[in-house]
Amino acid sequence: MNAPETSAYTGVPVLVTGGASFIGSHLCEWLVKAGARITVADDCSSGKIENLGVIQGDIVFKKGDLRDAAFTRDVVRGQAIVFHLAAAHGGRGYIETHPVECMNNLLLDHTVFAEAARAGARKIVHASSACVYPTHLQTEKDRLLLKDSDAGFDEPGRAFADGEYDWAKLMGEMQLRAFHKQHGLDGVACRIFTAYGERENESHAVIALIAKAIARMDPFPIWGNGKQTRNFTYVGDIVTGLGLAGATLSGFAPINVGSSTHNSVLELCEEIFSVLGWRPQHFDFQMDKPIGVGSRAADSTFCKRALGWAPGIPLGEGIRKTVTWYAEANRDVRPEDLERRLMERD
Repeated sequence: MNAPETSAYTGVPVLVTGGASFIGSHLCEWLVKAGARITVADDCSSGKIENLGVIQGDIVFKKGDLRDAAFTRDVVRGQAIVFHLAAAHGGRGYIETHPVECMNNLLLDHTVFAEAARAGARKIVHASSACVYPTHLQTEKDRLLLKDSDAGFDEPGRAFADGEYDWAKLMGEMQLRAFHKQHGLDGVACRIFTAYGERENESHAVIALIAKAIARMDPFPIWGNGKQTRNFTYVGDIVTGLGLAGATLSGFAPINVGSSTHNSVLELCEEIFSVLGWRPQHFDFQMDKPIGVGSRAADSTFCKRALGWAPGIPLGEGIRKTVTWYAEANRDVRPEDLERRLMERD
């Protein structure tokens, strides 16, 4: 399936909030290649300016707190499109142990949306999350594909997110819809599913598992029974979906950006072990750790129809790229530090 043209960005002023983050930095590179004029706003609380190294000469970088209306007013001035990725977030360990920080996203989102509308931006592409879907649709037994219409505000049973971070993301979508209804601002809510890839850190499961495998930890620690499934989606697919959604969609629209393939955590581990040519003798299944829902994967029907594209990078290919990057990055992480990092943002 061929991706649509991205010429809609040529010469267009675009703001990327959280643009120094894992996903944000990859998105900035994608947008620079598409011809956009990029401004990045980030407080670097988890993102790093080094992530933007290859495009630093092609962007404007502004450091500040986007909850500060004066700072946000400055960075949105003159921007046509805003990609809003800034958020207090982390892996499962962080979001379950930092609910207050996660609720701060309500203020952050409102400030960005309000100042963008005031400045005359025409579109906001909001990095929402697959976490907005009702938990009863995400069981290990059923392994459903989550449709874009399965989460929403207009029918009973469509709003039942997982926790504080997840409710804040769902309320971010409601805020975005409200700005569309009242101010005519185009709003695209991209529901990101289980992203992984280069520049991610050990606070997230995929990189933590890679770090544990490189450290040859045996027995090998896994949170849960290893049978829980996710649609692990390579960051290259994530940013392509974000970029194409921003170029294509108008009005208010939620859209899934994620793979339609369920893979268990154990299957993910086997891909990592295969790349490294090593496998542990024993596993340590840790049932007392934050695990999340039993299954999660995206129905890509609307994505294919609306964008003429859907995520397609196989797990094996994405893991090979990610393991190679992590090994070459020579990150100084001790095995005893990994459990702590899984509870932090970075």
